[in-house]
Amino acid sequence: MKAAVMQPYFFPYLGYFSLIKHTDRFVLLDTVQFYRGWLARNRILKPGDGWQYIVVPLSAHSRNARISDLKISYHDNWMQKILAQLQHYKKLAPYFDDVLALVRHVFSVKHESLTTLNQAAMNAVLEYLCIERKIEILSEMKLDVKPHNSADECCLRVCEALGNVSEYWNPPGGKHFYDKGKYFDQGITLRFHEVILSPYSQRRETFEPGLSILDVLMFNSVNDVNNMLDSFTLS
Repeated sequence: MKAAVMQPYFFPYLGYFSLIKHTDRFVLLDTVQFYRGWLARNRILKPGDGWQYIVVPLSAHSRNARISDLKISYHDNWMQKILAQLQHYKKLAPYFDDVLALVRHVFSVKHESLTTLNQAAMNAVLEYLCIERKIEILSEMKLDVKPHNSADECCLRVCEALGNVSEYWNPPGGKHFYDKGKYFDQGITLRFHEVILSPYSQRRETFEPGLSILDVLMFNSVNDVNNMLDSFTLS
C-alpha cells in the first residue's frame, strides 16, 4: 500500500492533488505544531499581472498550538472577500462559473476547524475532478502513533500505525532531510513524488507557476487537469 501524510493546506497546488490521486491512503497531519506556511492561505492571479494571497483568518491561538487546535475567525467576511478576489477570472477563464460554484459550495458550510475546512475544500476538488479518494484526518483516527525523535520520523511513525504500508510518498522538498534508511529498516520504501508543472495558458503574457489548484481549474478542463496530475516523476 502506498501512503502519503501531509499537513492540511488551503486549496493547495497541483502537486498536492497528484499525490492524493496516486497513493492509496492520504492522511492529513494535524497533530503537529502550527506554522504559517500554506495552511490558511494560498495564491491566485492578481488583476493585471502578478499574484495575490487568498487568506483564511484564524482566531487567537498560542504559539505552541497544534494544527488541530486552530479555529477560524468569522469576524471579517473573508469568504466574500475571496469570492470577490476571484471575480477578475470571469473575463479570462473558460471554467470560471464551474470553479466559482465549487468555492461557493465549500463556503456554504461554516467550519469551526481549519483542518475540516481544508479537508472539505480538497474533497470538493476531488469530486469535481471525478477522483475517488478518502482524505483522513490524523487527530480523528484512533491510531497508536509512537513518538518520533526527529522530523523525518514523524510520517514513518504514522505509516507504522497505519500498517501494511509498503511505500511512503513525499514531495521532493523532503529530499534534504528524510533518511531513506530509517524507512527501509521498517520495510517501507521512501519515494519522492514530483509533479511536472508545465505552463498552461493564463490569458496573459507572463505565466505565474505554482498557484492554488483554483487557478489550474479556471483555465483547464477536467480531462486536462487529470492529465497534469498523471505527469510526475518518482525518485
